[in-house]
Amino acid sequence: MVNILLIVLCMVIGILLRKVKDFPENAPRTLNAYLIYVVLPAISLLHISKLQLSLSLLMPVLVAWVVFPFTWLLFANLGKKYGWERSTIGCLIVCGGLSNTGFVGYPVIEALYGTEGLKLAILADQPGSFIVVSSLAIIVASLFGAERMRKRDISKRMLLFPPFLFFLCAVLLNVAQVEISGAFLTILESFSSTLTPIALIAVGMQLKVKLQDVKDRFLWIGLGHKLILAPLIIFLLYGFILEKRGDEGLIFRVSVMEAAMAPMITSSIIATNFNLKPKLASLLVGIGIPLSAITLAIWYFVLEWM
Repeated sequence: MVNILLIVLCMVIGILLRKVKDFPENAPRTLNAYLIYVVLPAISLLHISKLQLSLSLLMPVLVAWVVFPFTWLLFANLGKKYGWERSTIGCLIVCGGLSNTGFVGYPVIEALYGTEGLKLAILADQPGSFIVVSSLAIIVASLFGAERMRKRDISKRMLLFPPFLFFLCAVLLNVAQVEISGAFLTILESFSSTLTPIALIAVGMQLKVKLQDVKDRFLWIGLGHKLILAPLIIFLLYGFILEKRGDEGLIFRVSVMEAAMAPMITSSIIATNFNLKPKLASLLVGIGIPLSAITLAIWYFVLEWM
């Protein structure tokens, strides 16, 4: 319960800081840049470089690769059946099929499951959600939007993303069995420790929601899928594959919780850039993140009760 209160408190602090007149308007953007260029690379180097690799670790990686294609199939068929606009279908797929496994997922999983959980969250995010948002999401946005992107551009964007570059470096260090130690290890630990408060405060500072915005039915269709149906699929599927105790039990819990995260901020940006119902995309993130504080708590207690 203390961990959940920490998450809520950080987001509330972010919301309150946004109301301080002397606080810079671009503060969330600056904090996000710090997280992308400093903290996330540090976390990859710190944890992935010494992770004990095994086949069971593919499970958190595969969460996004299971959820996104299912979301694509679901909303493409529902949209065709009920005559939804193509831009609406594309928005629901892009935003409803990807979890905020990084900015929200990292600090939430770290708060709930500690360092071992964070290692699994990195796997769910980097080779999982990040590659999906950099490839499949761009394909969907191209199909349902106006702009088209070349395969070369997709690859370039993915390879030049700092956390992914350092993730690859960490994997190489792991395979080569190179151990990080000494002063460099201390520096990485110091930067990594700033993740939880800064990431959640930055999220809180970016939340801007009006009461009249909650009347859009597609908002609740998208959030119902993202916060309830998507994690339920992983819960049922992985429940048949993994044990509920020990190391596999932690993998099972983290995988379900990552699937239950609110929509990814990056997916909202992609939907907006491709003109896939920008307002709906913003609402899915803006309302989804605070609402997920409730649904994540429910999923957490369900998983702990098992």
